Amino acid sequence: MKVIIQIPCYNEEDTLPETLRDLPREILGVDVVEYLIIDDGSTDGTVDIARSLGVQHIVRHGRNQGLASAFLTGLQAALQAGADIIVNTDADNQYRGADISRLVQPLLEQGADIVVGDRVVTQHPYFSPLKRRLQQLGSWVVGMAAGVSIPDATSGFRALSREAALRTLVLSNYSYTLETLIQAGARRMAVEYVPIHTNPQTRPSRLMRSMTHFLTNSGATILRAYAMYRPLRVFLTLGGGMFLAGLALGLRFLYFYYFENGGLGHVQSLILMAVLMIVGFQTCLIGLLADLVGFNRQILEENLYRLRKIELELNKHADQDA
Repeated sequence: MKVIIQIPCYNEEDTLPETLRDLPREILGVDVVEYLIIDDGSTDGTVDIARSLGVQHIVRHGRNQGLASAFLTGLQAALQAGADIIVNTDADNQYRGADISRLVQPLLEQGADIVVGDRVVTQHPYFSPLKRRLQQLGSWVVGMAAGVSIPDATSGFRALSREAALRTLVLSNYSYTLETLIQAGARRMAVEYVPIHTNPQTRPSRLMRSMTHFLTNSGATILRAYAMYRPLRVFLTLGGGMFLAGLALGLRFLYFYYFENGGLGHVQSLILMAVLMIVGFQTCLIGLLADLVGFNRQILEENLYRLRKIELELNKHADQDA
């Protein structure tokens, strides 16, 4: 049983040493613990520090591609390195290394697919009252979209089984945290949460430049992911709402037509009714087409999953032959 702890990094020479020193060397029930650094186009000494501190695996992006891309690159590299469980943590030492064993245990003992560290955002000592409320609201929204209870949607401290990592796709350029949870809910993966502790902030968040920036990007990610995995529900809701609004206007016009001077002065309602009902009906049809496209996407994802497994097996045999 091999656990690889991956750390996406971008110019982390100041915080990386402390983060690495805090990571566990041994985990109960695990034979091998190794570290993986994903250098996302750093221009400082991040890679040199990682090498000097004995990091076993280092992969590099030629330019900065963002956290989501670095996360996905790390999963691929960890799988190729033979990981049975992949733990993701941040390079700024936000999460405590001692809690990694708590993340891993549900994967070893309960057959979970993904385990996420719950920072208990409603009581987080380093969050402002506004941020606590927004984190709580955001987690509720993501939970509704994923169809599972999610106490801490934006926590990047998580562990994935080998199978879960093979099936994980990240299309967002912003972050992986929200999209992967909605994806896991759609695939009915077993997602567990364990309470964790956090360290004091060592630097400002690079993901959340401002509250407006964070809300805009997170909202777009949630909508995109939800529409991708629940297209029929999204388009039927939109189309049905417009159709019913048009129907209500039509009934209103009929009322005035029969009881108020033949509907004089209310022709605009009749025109708007026609527009809303036509557009609503077309939106519902788009939902049906999107649902059919969704089936094709599922087939492609299954093919990608099988291709990844075959590639890993071929690489394994090649390494053994060498």
